Amino acid sequence: MTTALRIALYQPDIPGNTGTILRLAACMGIGVDIIEPAGFVLSDKNLKRAGMDYLASVTMTRHVNWQRFDAWRLSEGRRLVLASTKAAERYTDFVYAENDILLFGRESAGVPDDVHNTADARIIIPMVEGQRSINVAMSAAMITGEALRQIAWR
Repeated sequence: MTTALRIALYQPDIPGNTGTILRLAACMGIGVDIIEPAGFVLSDKNLKRAGMDYLASVTMTRHVNWQRFDAWRLSEGRRLVLASTKAAERYTDFVYAENDILLFGRESAGVPDDVHNTADARIIIPMVEGQRSINVAMSAAMITGEALRQIAWR
């Protein structure tokens, strides 16, 4: 199974989370976009612990910065769906499309306001009151699973 759905990571901070998301993408047949600069050196060594031998199976595209990524995705006619703790729409209520890009922010800071405002849609994973956020790799798995349920696993 492969799909046009993609995951984008905005300036990821933690190699283990990035490796885990790359492994998820390899297993689900989804491409990954890394929007640099990352908070670590993007190397097989840094990603291998969590990504294991799945890294060779994932299609990963590196974008030198946000502007280049956004220009690319607009030229491709792709909708940008941002996972955010500031969103109002539940990720399970959102209607996903085959060519969506699911965007996840930095573990330490999310995304800046200009990136937040650029998103075509913003979704949230509801949590109990008083908690800040779910690990980005866990969030990516939850949201990707729902998107795939809607568009590819019918």
